[in-house]
Amino acid sequence: MAEAHQAVAFQFTVTPDGIDLQLSHQALTEIYLSGMRSWKKRIVRVKNSVITGVYPASPSSWLFVVIAILATMYTRSDPSMGLIAKIQEHLPVSQSMSTQCQAVVSAVLFSTMLWLMLIFTMRLCLKQLLSYHRWMFEQHGKMSTTTKIWVALVRIFSGRKPLLYSYQGSLPNLPVPTIKDTVKRYLESVRPLMDDKEYERMTKLAAEFESSLGNRLQWYLKLKALWASNYVSDWWEEYVYLRGRGPIMVNSNYYGMDFLYVTPTPIQAARAGNSIHSFFLYRRKLNKEELKPVTFIFLISVLWQQMAYTVQHWQDSDYIVVYHKGRYFRLRVYQAGRLLSPREIEFQIQRILDDPSPPSKGEAKLGALTAGDRIPWAKARTKYFSSGVNKRSLDCIEKAAFFVTLDDEEQGMMGDDPAASLDRYAKSLLHGKCYDRWFDKSFTVVYYKNGKNGINAEHSWADAPVLAHVWEYTLANDSFQLGYNAEGHCKGDVDPSLPRPVKLSWEIPPECEEQIAQSLAVAQALADDVDFHVFSFQEFGKGKVKKCRVSPDGFIQMALQLAYFRERGTFCLTYEASMTRLFREGRTETVRSCTNESSAFIRALEGGEVRATDVCKCLFRVASEKHQLLYRLAMTGAGIDRHLFCLYVVSKYLGVESPFLKEVLSEPWRLSTSQTPIQQVELFDIENHPEYVSCGGGFGPVADDGYGVSYCVLGENMINFHISCKHSCPDTDAHKFGTQIRQALRDLLKLLSPNQTEPSKTEESQPKVKKEQ
Repeated sequence: MAEAHQAVAFQFTVTPDGIDLQLSHQALTEIYLSGMRSWKKRIVRVKNSVITGVYPASPSSWLFVVIAILATMYTRSDPSMGLIAKIQEHLPVSQSMSTQCQAVVSAVLFSTMLWLMLIFTMRLCLKQLLSYHRWMFEQHGKMSTTTKIWVALVRIFSGRKPLLYSYQGSLPNLPVPTIKDTVKRYLESVRPLMDDKEYERMTKLAAEFESSLGNRLQWYLKLKALWASNYVSDWWEEYVYLRGRGPIMVNSNYYGMDFLYVTPTPIQAARAGNSIHSFFLYRRKLNKEELKPVTFIFLISVLWQQMAYTVQHWQDSDYIVVYHKGRYFRLRVYQAGRLLSPREIEFQIQRILDDPSPPSKGEAKLGALTAGDRIPWAKARTKYFSSGVNKRSLDCIEKAAFFVTLDDEEQGMMGDDPAASLDRYAKSLLHGKCYDRWFDKSFTVVYYKNGKNGINAEHSWADAPVLAHVWEYTLANDSFQLGYNAEGHCKGDVDPSLPRPVKLSWEIPPECEEQIAQSLAVAQALADDVDFHVFSFQEFGKGKVKKCRVSPDGFIQMALQLAYFRERGTFCLTYEASMTRLFREGRTETVRSCTNESSAFIRALEGGEVRATDVCKCLFRVASEKHQLLYRLAMTGAGIDRHLFCLYVVSKYLGVESPFLKEVLSEPWRLSTSQTPIQQVELFDIENHPEYVSCGGGFGPVADDGYGVSYCVLGENMINFHISCKHSCPDTDAHKFGTQIRQALRDLLKLLSPNQTEPSKTEESQPKVKKEQ
């Protein structure tokens, strides 16, 4: 209990001789340094708020304007056209102030108002400039004169050194598409999925909706768009993520993997030390807004926490919660106002690994409550965790910066069957044992016994590209900046006086244990039903695809359509995630990848006529160009599904039924796809060090009878795939679908460029990477 005594700044004892007061200098020093750290952060935030608030101008430009106005007054000219004199007349000053002094104060006030007006005008101009999206639809490599002028103006109005959030106030609001355009695009997207009779019925429903109820719903939606910065995001967060009553494990959460071929150290505690330290370094950069601002990257500066029905955020948590063998520990990562070094964090993690204490009664599988259905968890929370020691411990978990699991298993590409080991690795990251992750946390970082790691993320607070940005930085900083010593431990020294991590206490009654068991049963059944297949396709990559003058993403999407058609003999509604980060608070939009053009190409290709090769090539390029057009429309706010979703929400608020919207929103996405792009390519050297590549990440299937496919294009010669489906569906098999994808990729490249099907010199000379044992 030494650490408990150290936490007390002073103690006093009442004796017959008086009061004996004892001060703890160590505790007082800790309080002082923590206060200094807190004030430094506040000062930085205020400074950054001022800089961001006056962007695209700078605070120093105010002084320039003031000096310029005063200089013109000195030359007997009046740039204010009489306004300075008017301000001077109504200036509430004491009689002791001279006339000249009053004139200077009036000039400063006028200069400030002029400066603010200039900032407003520049910001308005920048907002209008960022609303221009025609550049996205221009042919690659050919920039129009208009776009060249636009680029020059954006550089002028953007300033020289913008901070991370400098553009937020200048980003345009997401536009509301017209009912006519959305309905037209929707009907076009479902045409290959319906026969003539079904399509005619849907066309009538759409026409009826467009001419009657649609206009009324659209009016309310436009009204919302006038006062909301984004008419989609709040409803999307609430109704898609927070109001769901089913388990978020598998159904909503997603994961990210470690390096594919190497493990920087086999020591679990050391890997955690470097990685945890890197997470907090990233948060420091985020708080100081030192990350490069990119207008199409949406980053959140606080760590979010999903409760039963709401999202809460906590500022500057200085500790993490660690789970190991059924026990929860609170681990402070700041000591005396400084961030612990990687070696010190390793030391603390090792203390947890060596701790022999058993879990409290009911503690070991407590996390299953976050993996099961939401309503039982909400009821249990109110009944068993709203007061006393349970509330304090639950608050500790929920207010932690993030959650850490020290897993007692080994994962990664290893053993005699590396393909199967990758599948097990994916399932472990997605759901684990269903009780050893805290699925409500913004993210859980998992460190395995053999030094491998991975991350599981809750979806409501951010989409995959946000977390991927953090994860890329952490992996790179861990291996290339911090590194390890010859024994595999973190570098640096340890302060042996560090207080030990504190084990959380629980008082779990038998009724709560019963609810934990029920939630675990629900979660375990869901986890056992998930079929996963992860593979790295290295026969070719985007290098060869680009030589065919085709978009790599369009190429992969056509391959997925071809693979699905070969397996099922039909087409399906396909979801591809696109980002709307060109707009304020933008999140995602759907690209409906199954089109009339793609289905026409696949039917022609599968017709089997040799003489039709040229026709198939032509049809492929038409289909690929249509896919790229749909992607660009989605990115520029002209998508289909978010607009229809919001119209449906308005109809529910108004209490009116729409057969058209009801049918649209009930259509299953049997093929849900997403690309995870590498955003910080400068952090990795894939050409010289191809072993240091992440395998990307994945998610669970969206439909019970469908597939979830995530893919990551790495370098010029690698594409990683993560395929999920459900064992309970007799029509789906992740491994068989993976085989179909491989063959579809080969067939498409053979069609577009027959002479590129042989391995290239680059592939032959590529260094072989030894798989981990």
